[in-house]
Amino acid sequence: VSAQSRRDQLAEMVLTIKGKAGNEGKLFGSVSNIEIAEAIQAAGINIERREIRMPDGAIRHIGEFEIGVHLHAEVDTTIK
Repeated sequence: VSAQSRRDQLAEMVLTIKGKAGNEGKLFGSVSNIEIAEAIQAAGINIERREIRMPDGAIRHIGEFEIGVHLHAEVDTTIK
């Protein structure tokens, strides 16, 4: 499967990853590129964790985030 076709599959993707959080919205633990890659794979799209770009590190608070995905030297996209 080409990087461009995977980009098209990911373009409108919105993932929901559940976790436990405290009263202030801080997660007990974090969401890393591993959990994100596993959620994408569960949706039927082949991806590797190294393709997930998280320059600010793991997610430690509840909320909505845009995550970069680098599929090829010239093929990038984002997911929510």
